[in-house]
Amino acid sequence: MDRNTVIGLVLIFVLTLSWAMYTMPSQEEMQRRQAERDSIAAAQAELQDSPDALQPDTRDATIQQLPERDVDIAEGEITTPTRALGLFADASEGDTLITVIRTPLYEIELSTLGAGPVRFTLFEHNTWDQRPVQMIMDTLRSAYSLGFLSQQNYNIETNELIFEALTESTLIELDNSERTQVSYRLRVDNDSEIIFHYTFYANQYAFDLDILFVDMERHISGTNVEFGWKSALNLTERDFAQDALGTEANVYLGGGREKFQLGEQGSGEQRFNGNIDWVMTKTRFFGQFIKPVTHSNAAILQGEIVGEIGLPETVHRYQVYVQSNFVQHPTLSYELYAGPLQYYDLRDFDSTAYDVVEIGYALIRWFADPLVRYMVIPFFTFGSMFIGNYGVLIILFGVIVKLLLFPLTQKSFKSMAAMKELQPQMKEIQEKFKDDPQKQQKETIALYRKAKVNPLGGCLPMLLQFPILITLFFFFQNSMLIRQQPFLWADDLSAPDYILSLPFSIPLLGDQIAGFVLLMSAAMFFQSKISGGMSTGSTPAGAPNMKVFMYMIPFVLLFVFNNFASGLSLYYLVYNVLSIGQQAFINKQMAGKKDETPEIDSNNKKRPSGSTKKRRKK
Repeated sequence: MDRNTVIGLVLIFVLTLSWAMYTMPSQEEMQRRQAERDSIAAAQAELQDSPDALQPDTRDATIQQLPERDVDIAEGEITTPTRALGLFADASEGDTLITVIRTPLYEIELSTLGAGPVRFTLFEHNTWDQRPVQMIMDTLRSAYSLGFLSQQNYNIETNELIFEALTESTLIELDNSERTQVSYRLRVDNDSEIIFHYTFYANQYAFDLDILFVDMERHISGTNVEFGWKSALNLTERDFAQDALGTEANVYLGGGREKFQLGEQGSGEQRFNGNIDWVMTKTRFFGQFIKPVTHSNAAILQGEIVGEIGLPETVHRYQVYVQSNFVQHPTLSYELYAGPLQYYDLRDFDSTAYDVVEIGYALIRWFADPLVRYMVIPFFTFGSMFIGNYGVLIILFGVIVKLLLFPLTQKSFKSMAAMKELQPQMKEIQEKFKDDPQKQQKETIALYRKAKVNPLGGCLPMLLQFPILITLFFFFQNSMLIRQQPFLWADDLSAPDYILSLPFSIPLLGDQIAGFVLLMSAAMFFQSKISGGMSTGSTPAGAPNMKVFMYMIPFVLLFVFNNFASGLSLYYLVYNVLSIGQQAFINKQMAGKKDETPEIDSNNKKRPSGSTKKRRKK
């Protein structure tokens, strides 16, 4: 999670809690009464055809430089010498051949150099500059690689070796529910070989891989091999820095997910022992998964950042491997996924795969998961069948959430308004018993009971809303649902909707201002205005002016939300506008009750409405 998001969440929590606490008698006040976020160029276009400069040894935490080779992307020959590979050296030179699998969803190019994908193009998703998303950064060798230590003590990576294509077709097109199989073979000698057997499906991003080991025990040292993904993923969003911050590796084992993210570190590695459910690498909206089916006993997650953090040309590379025993399991099976981080696609792949999409803190994940999976996503999925504009859907969703939370906010607003109405009587008590704090406290509590007002009534209902608000805060920033969906002046609801450019840059805010954030801040200001601060008394001497503090909140949130997804700001705009209407309605209700309900004097006796201190003569 980036620093601005952390700052934003902390500020939201602190400001929400401060507002709630301010609208009820704080402990300090009680004592006083008792005594008294386009400047990114399309640099990624250059990176997509650049070779993979660094490759990790799966048994070393250090990242090793591999010799570069000249390979034509369609068909070519390795011409430069390779490192010593012993018995496997003959397979390191030769012609390469590309096989293309084309489905309605994607086109994948498989190379004999490594027997795996070198390009993976998604037809239904574009980059920020409207080019089809091509996920793989290294376009020379397979993104998948099988690693092991040979009996001659050489580290072998199959994405450095030339396989024999067992499938004759070089272009296979699938439609509807068709499937196809593509196979590759690596001969070691007359009796020993490794076979990669892929199965692709027309209607899903997931595909299968079986790796067959034929008489390989005498060529591989030990019993374990490591299969993994080695290429960096291309970044796709206009906001390069935000997309880069979303790159990470994950492993799921033992019923829980572990995230590996480098942050500002240059490189690192983590090993996880045990039965592995899946490993994956991702950017903000796209990712790839490896799910071992037959056997696994460990996972290795590696990462490195090549270049200066924040620059378009910087490579954020995460690599993941699953370790398995090939002696006990001579056929290792994997389910693979490469594509968008969309809920229903990930759910069909694995019920826990969507966990990689951030929708809230671990502390409230028990609440956020069912809310997002069974309410939020179904609403937008079903609603998009009838309403094609996701901005309109966000507005409708905001109305529904407001209606669902109406009882809580109604109780909170009413409690705050009631506390405001008691100010005159509380002031009388404080003046009358200024020399007797205990009597002040006793009379104040009696006043609360008589008026049926709970001092905590304005705070607790607002705190109960916080898990919902924080879940939606994460969801609207990370969901594929609103990616590249336009609304009014916003081209992409998952990105900021900048409408004003500044001649200078302001810390946190930047050099542009987003439209929905401006409107959201204005709505928050008017809400504070119409609530009148809901002050429950005068400010204690020497204490900060809380009313000024409340009016500062919209200005602070302008800085916090400016570089966030515009869909998030649109949602909070709708929520705040509805809150203004609700607040105005309650204020009107309370004003009417004030004229009809007898007042309670400092002696907790009802005073007739409209009565005066003077008694009418008989």
